[in-house]
Amino acid sequence: MAEGTYLDSILAYHRERAKNDLRSLNQLLAKISAEEIKSPTFQDQILAEKGLSVIAEIKRRSPSKGNLKGNLDAVALSQTYEGAGAACISVLTDSEHFSGSKEDLMNVRRSVDVPILRKDFTVDFRDICDAKLMGADCVLLIVAALEKKLLAEFIEFCEYLNLDALVEAHDEAEVEIALNSGAKMIGINQRDLNTFEVDQKRALRVVSEIPEHIAKVAESGIRSPADAEPLKAAGFDAVLIGESLVKSDSPDELIIQFRDL
Repeated sequence: MAEGTYLDSILAYHRERAKNDLRSLNQLLAKISAEEIKSPTFQDQILAEKGLSVIAEIKRRSPSKGNLKGNLDAVALSQTYEGAGAACISVLTDSEHFSGSKEDLMNVRRSVDVPILRKDFTVDFRDICDAKLMGADCVLLIVAALEKKLLAEFIEFCEYLNLDALVEAHDEAEVEIALNSGAKMIGINQRDLNTFEVDQKRALRVVSEIPEHIAKVAESGIRSPADAEPLKAAGFDAVLIGESLVKSDSPDELIIQFRDL
């Protein structure tokens, strides 16, 4: 990866934060009671949908585009998403680069019944515990951000906590790493995390490398049902949509259009 890219700076921030985190992993595990460990539901919900599932995202800003919507009400928007039939909700919790917060996720968790993805840059086992304690049902694991051994350990740890893991890849080589690490759900991000440029053909090129039994999610650059239609035809089970929903005057209508494909 080139020096000074978006991904480099974001990961450096999160790794430094983890380095300075004085909490022990055992302390966090002790907080996760038997009641909080429940069966995974995020992947199940995606696969239960007859058509194309929509993972609707709460996203306040983008590092490349700045603020997306002023005075975004995470609770109200999540309730709109749920009411329109979104299968799951993704909540960005990165504060430094996306203006998200754990409070956003916790408030959304109290307000909706659909499964929730904690969208963040997971670099430490404690990040996964935090997601569980916030009320998330799934965490994002980015192949490009993790060494192979650590990725496999994170997937195993998610299974131990009964959390689903959305393992994000960008090309065929990363899909192979994800599969070898034990991924059961793979997201193809069409945005290059080094440049933040979007290639809307990327998911269509890469999907053939993912076996039939693996849940498939297309991410980024999906602005309209016209963008999603070929993804559904190619075998994707779900689309993760953020910016176009957040900026829409009628996000509920847009979700219904995606679901009607």
